[in-house]
Amino acid sequence: MINYKSAIFQKRLNFYLQLVLAGVSGLAIVCLIMEYGFSVSSKLEDTLHQLDFLAAGIMVGQLFLKLALSPDKRVFFQNNKMDFTAIFIFFLLFLGITGIFKVPKAFPFLKNKGFFSLSYSYLLLSQLYILVFLGLRVPQINKLVVIFKLRPPLVVITTFVLIIGIGTFLLLLPHSTVSGKHTSFLDALFTATSATCVTGLIVVDTGTHFSTLGQLIILLLIQIGGLGLMTFTSFFALVLGRGFGVRDRVLLRDIFSYHDMGKVGSLILSILKVTFVFEALGSILLYLQFLPQAKNGFSAAYSAIFHSISAFCNAGFSLYSDSFIRYQSSLGINLTMSGLIIAGGLGFTVIVNLLKIGYARFKGKREMLSLQSKLVLLVSGVLILLGTSLLYLAERHGVADGLSLKNKILGAYFQAVTARTAGFNTLNIAKLTIPSSFLLIMLMFIGASPGSTGGGIKTSTFAVLIFTIKSLVKGKERVEAFKRTIPKMVVYQALCVVILALGWIGISTLLLSFTEKASFLNVLFEDLSAFGTVGLSRGLTPHLSTVGRVIIILTMLVGRTGPLTLALAIGGRKAAELYEYPEERIVIG
Repeated sequence: MINYKSAIFQKRLNFYLQLVLAGVSGLAIVCLIMEYGFSVSSKLEDTLHQLDFLAAGIMVGQLFLKLALSPDKRVFFQNNKMDFTAIFIFFLLFLGITGIFKVPKAFPFLKNKGFFSLSYSYLLLSQLYILVFLGLRVPQINKLVVIFKLRPPLVVITTFVLIIGIGTFLLLLPHSTVSGKHTSFLDALFTATSATCVTGLIVVDTGTHFSTLGQLIILLLIQIGGLGLMTFTSFFALVLGRGFGVRDRVLLRDIFSYHDMGKVGSLILSILKVTFVFEALGSILLYLQFLPQAKNGFSAAYSAIFHSISAFCNAGFSLYSDSFIRYQSSLGINLTMSGLIIAGGLGFTVIVNLLKIGYARFKGKREMLSLQSKLVLLVSGVLILLGTSLLYLAERHGVADGLSLKNKILGAYFQAVTARTAGFNTLNIAKLTIPSSFLLIMLMFIGASPGSTGGGIKTSTFAVLIFTIKSLVKGKERVEAFKRTIPKMVVYQALCVVILALGWIGISTLLLSFTEKASFLNVLFEDLSAFGTVGLSRGLTPHLSTVGRVIIILTMLVGRTGPLTLALAIGGRKAAELYEYPEERIVIG
C-alpha cells in the first residue's frame, strides 16, 4: 500500500512539475525574445535578467528534485544523462569565469556594452543554459506527431507551415531589421516562406535590410527547411540517446520514402553527417577565397558559413545585393558554390549510395549503384551539360558579351547548375535573351532530385517519363531502365506529379497575369522560380502586388512540399480496393 501511494504521489508530482516547467520554459522564451528582439528600458531589462536567473534555477532544481524522489536513481540518471552533463559543463564554466567577456561588434543585437561585468557573464551562461535545456526537449516534437496520428503528407505540410509561422514572427522583431527600416507582416511572411522553402526569392534585400539577428534567423530557417523539421528532431532524439519506437519509425519511413524501416535511424544520422561535412568543407573553401577581399577574418567567416549553408540547401539567399555577379570571374568560388549546389540537389539517398560505393571499393568490395542513383546522375549530368551548352550559345553575344571565353563558359555553367533550384546568379537574369529565359524555365520545372533540398518535379520523375515514352514507342507494356522494371505505381505517381504541377503552374500563372503589370515571360519565369524553389528573378518579385505575393507564397510552399504530397494530405487516407470494375479500352492520341 505504501509503494502504491508513493507511486501515485510521484506521478502527481511529475505532472505538476511538468506544468511548472512548461510555464517556466514559456516565460524564459518570452524573456529572451523581449531582450534580444526589442529595445527595452534598463529597468525592464533588469527584471528580464532576474527572470532568466529564476528560470535557469528552476530548470536545474526540478531535475535534482526528481532525482531525489526517484525510487531508482541510477535509472533516472541514465535516462537524463544529457541534462546532467549539460549542468556539469555549465557549472564548470560558472566556476571558471574569473575575467570578463567582450561582445563582438558584429552582433549589435547583443547590446554591445564594451565589456561585460562578472554578473552579466553569469547571466549569459544562464541564458545559454536555457537554450540548451530547451534544445534537449526538441525530440518531444516527434511524440506530439505520433500522439495526434497525423498522416505523413499532413506532417510534412504542417511542419513547414509551423516553421514559416515562427520564422515570420521572429523576422517581425524590431531588432531583426537594421535601424531605420521596417519589415511589414507580408514581407516577413514572404521572406520566412522563401527561406523555409529554400527558394531565395526576396522582396527586401537580405544583406542591407535585415540585421545580423535577422540574417541568422533566415539562415536557421534555411537549414531547418532544407532538411525538414522531422529530420532534425529525429536526429536529436538519436544523438541524445532517446531513440524512437515503431510508430516513429513507420512515420519516418513514409516521410523519407525509405524501404527499410529498421535503418531509418542510420539514414537520418547519415543525412545530418553528410550535410554538416559538406557545409563545413564549403565554408572553409569559401572563407579562403573571401578573406582577401573581406573587411576582416570574422566578416569572411560569417559570409562563408552563410553562403555555404545557403548553397548546399539550394536556398539562393545571398548577403550581396548582386548575388554572385561580383565573383563571375572567380573560378574557385564558382566551382565551390556549384559543387555545393549539385551535392545538395542530388538527394541524400544518392549521396549515401555513392559514399557506400566509395567505401566498399576502398575495402576491395563491390557495391552497386541503385536505379535511383543511376537515373538521378544521368539526368543531372545531361541537364548540366545541355544547359551549359545552350546558355553559352544563347548568351555569348548577349548578356555575356564582352566577357572572356573562360568567363562566358563559367557563367553559362554556373547558371545551368543554379537554375535547378539554387537561385544564385553570376549573370544578370533580367537581361537574358528569350531562349535563355525559356531554357531556365524548363530547368526550373525539372528541378533537383527526390530527398534533396531542392524543388521542381524532380529529376527521377522526369527520367521515368522519358523511359515510359521510350517503352511505349518500342511497343513494350513494361517501363524498363538499366535492365530494371519500374513498377506501374511509380509511373502513375510520376504522371500525377507532372499533371498536378502543370495544373498549379497554369492556374497560378493565370492569376498572376491578372494581378501583375508585367510581360507574360516575366510572370511565367517568376512563377516557375517559386514552384521550383529556385529564387532566380527577372526583377518582378520586389514589385509584386499584395495578391501576387500571396500567390507566390503558396506556390513556394507547394513547390517545396510537392503537389502530390499536398494532394495526399487533402485527399485523406488510402481507400481499400475491395472490388474491380471490368476493363474496357479507349482510344488515346
